[in-house]
Amino acid sequence: MKTAIITADDFGVSSQVNEAVEQAHRDGILTVTSLMVTGAAAADAVTRARANPTLGVGLHVALAETPPALPATDIPDLVDESGAFRIESLPVALALVARPAVRRQLEAEIEAQFALFAATGLPLDHVNSHKHMHLHPVIAATLLKVGLRHGMKALRAPVEERALLAEQVGGLDIAKPFARRVQRAARAAGVKVPDRTFGLAWSGAMHAERVRGILQTLPEGVSEIYLHPATGHYPLSAPGYQYEAELAALTDPAARETVTKRGITLARFADL
Repeated sequence: MKTAIITADDFGVSSQVNEAVEQAHRDGILTVTSLMVTGAAAADAVTRARANPTLGVGLHVALAETPPALPATDIPDLVDESGAFRIESLPVALALVARPAVRRQLEAEIEAQFALFAATGLPLDHVNSHKHMHLHPVIAATLLKVGLRHGMKALRAPVEERALLAEQVGGLDIAKPFARRVQRAARAAGVKVPDRTFGLAWSGAMHAERVRGILQTLPEGVSEIYLHPATGHYPLSAPGYQYEAELAALTDPAARETVTKRGITLARFADL
């Protein structure tokens, strides 16, 4: 049996993303989305989610780019002088390993983001993280610990089987060993994780031909295919990302036709 979970990340970061998510679910193959609870358009995203009850909504834990859930004074080692996250920096990444106080701050921030999601009243379909920062072993362990307290049932482990992609993808997938570790730890804790994830190698460039190619060669088991659709660029847009092309890929009639012809079941994480 072939099952595909089709995900849109960054729900709540901007109205352009929110509009695309709603359109891709209503008119396309999108089944779930991941909410940035501290995003500038998070309230609008929640309103749209309530209007689309068949759309699965998960938590997109954001430890970069969007504001933290906690005041800077509560997490001084995780933010810079302006109050913006600096967890991507090497000193903080190392401090998470070496210093218990920094780990406590991380746990408090992740806890606060789960609490903000719970306050929306939306069912928690799944959890993942912005820029896959939960591949860091300490962040992964903390996310799993906090998530289990909040009833997390499913988690993304971005294990991409690049040999299955329709085009030759060069370069070493340095994230895969860390993703495998997350996958094993989550499953050991009773959390559902798809067998594989597509979207890393072509992040920001998951155009219609590529999405159709993935669906045409989709193997047995549960696969997550994630994209970043938007109706246009916005303040936190990533350079070079083809947001509108990714929206077009999700609403491409040929993609829906491929799903039907290949006998693929479209699902939310909650359906697993």
